Amino acid sequence: MRKFLMATVALSLSGCAVAQSSAPGSQSAQPEPRQQAGASQANAELFFMIEQLQGEVRRLQGELEEQRNQLNRLSNQSKERYIDLDQRLLNVSERLQAAPAPTDSSSADAPESNIQPITREYRQPTAFERESYQKIQTLIRDGNYDAAIDGIYSFISDYPEGDLTVNAYYWLGEVYLVKPQLEQAKQAFTIVATRFSDHRKAADAVYKLGVTFDRLNEKADAVRQMERVVSTYPASNAASLAKEYLDKR
Repeated sequence: MRKFLMATVALSLSGCAVAQSSAPGSQSAQPEPRQQAGASQANAELFFMIEQLQGEVRRLQGELEEQRNQLNRLSNQSKERYIDLDQRLLNVSERLQAAPAPTDSSSADAPESNIQPITREYRQPTAFERESYQKIQTLIRDGNYDAAIDGIYSFISDYPEGDLTVNAYYWLGEVYLVKPQLEQAKQAFTIVATRFSDHRKAADAVYKLGVTFDRLNEKADAVRQMERVVSTYPASNAASLAKEYLDKR
């Protein structure tokens, strides 16, 4: 913008000089008062042009500053949403881990293989919801993990308690596992494994929770999760992977 201003001023000065030199009769032939009047008029016009350009620069700078402020506000809102949802995940995970075990003797005596998760019907996604979910999947496939995490958090916030919402929690754990941010991965997988234990992604989530514990070097917890997969979801592919893990111990 400064170069543009200097170029415009230079052109204006040269234009004034050409106009004065090409006028009928030379400046030396004009009376002194007329020369001074012409110079004053040229200076006034030049000053007016400079004022206009400076005003335009100030206007553009104001717009740029407003856009910068808007970007900062959006960035801060995004970070606040991250913190809020991460805290919600952590709170739920801690409450579930701190919950006392059932004391009913009949259920305690029953073998774990007979434990059946309570099934429920999940809200089916709309076409727009599916489209949003596919965009997240594309980000994950492309390895754009930070953008994928942002998209997952937004998706969970916009579409709570749906069928694809559970998938989104699961993939949040997968992305955190890859980054690797293991504590966050543990929280996300725990949500699916406990709150949505009847969902089709639950078996995979329990297995990946065991993998996460293993990478955190919490071997006893890892074994418990693998055994849980085998006993609760015996027909799943995750159960086969869990058996392989247990056999290698």
